[in-house]
Amino acid sequence: MVKIRLKRMGQKKAPFYRIVVADSRSPRDGKCIEEIGTYDPTKDPSEFHVNEELAKKWLANGAQPTEMVGKIFKAAGIEK
Repeated sequence: MVKIRLKRMGQKKAPFYRIVVADSRSPRDGKCIEEIGTYDPTKDPSEFHVNEELAKKWLANGAQPTEMVGKIFKAAGIEK
């Protein structure tokens, strides 16, 4: 099963996330199929950039977004 989820980057206590498409069995920060955006919760308000074409392509192919990615997509105006 393919999931759209967050991959943690950055230093200790300064998280930065990449929105990636990955196999649900792979580890959180492990190998991913494709990178489709970024999310920075440290900024106020939190900042995100999503490649809408890739996100829609993967959703159409049956990839399941996690809860947090679903909220980011909703804010970006990307529907399932």
